Amino acid sequence: MTDARTSGSLLAMSGLRSGYGGKPVLQGVELTVEQGTIAAVIGRNGVGKSTLMKTLIGLLPAMDGAVTFEGRDISGLKPHQRAHLGIGYVPQGREVFPRMTVEENLKVGEMIHGAKKPADYDRVYDFFPILRERRKQRAGTMSGGQQQQLAIGRVLVGSPSLILLDEPSEGIQPSIVQEIARIVVELNRSMGITIVFVEQNLEMIRAMARHCYVMDKGRIVTEVAPEQLNDRETVRRYLAV
Repeated sequence: MTDARTSGSLLAMSGLRSGYGGKPVLQGVELTVEQGTIAAVIGRNGVGKSTLMKTLIGLLPAMDGAVTFEGRDISGLKPHQRAHLGIGYVPQGREVFPRMTVEENLKVGEMIHGAKKPADYDRVYDFFPILRERRKQRAGTMSGGQQQQLAIGRVLVGSPSLILLDEPSEGIQPSIVQEIARIVVELNRSMGITIVFVEQNLEMIRAMARHCYVMDKGRIVTEVAPEQLNDRETVRRYLAV
């Protein structure tokens, strides 16, 4: 794996191990993500993809190895400290605050980058017009697709340089999945935000990813090009249950 301090590298994992109750799920992950790319982590259920995302944001402590962001070892930092450095995290299931309005949910996103950058609500509303329309509506009354847009908008408020997305297509109708994929690609293209996402929806992976890293048994085992996911044998080998 290349050193995270080399030119173009934003995020790196080296020998990363973590898990639950002292039992490791990640078994020494080695991965480098380049600045400005969109990288997908794919694989069957239960191979450690969501565990990886929780470890990257700091919800799970690393048992061994290191996570490096912008050349700095962040392995010992808490989630809010990682957010202040510019890492946004959209968890599986979105986890918006259901009793709070859209505006109130978005305000939570100001913790990303702390006070280093002013909150940019207009930009969020430009990318997600539905949030402007529904800004006084309680988040719990919105559809799954609208909540996903809110969850992404919430991290976007804080001007992150990296966004981690865990299963962004989960519980969302196909037409909205494609719309969210389009918006995420535009965020990356127009603002240079690096995206790392975990996903099993093939259409979303093909629409978004520039790099696809296959995880199996707690390790990154290979990289496949997004277009290879058009091949049934490749899908069967790496994604079929």
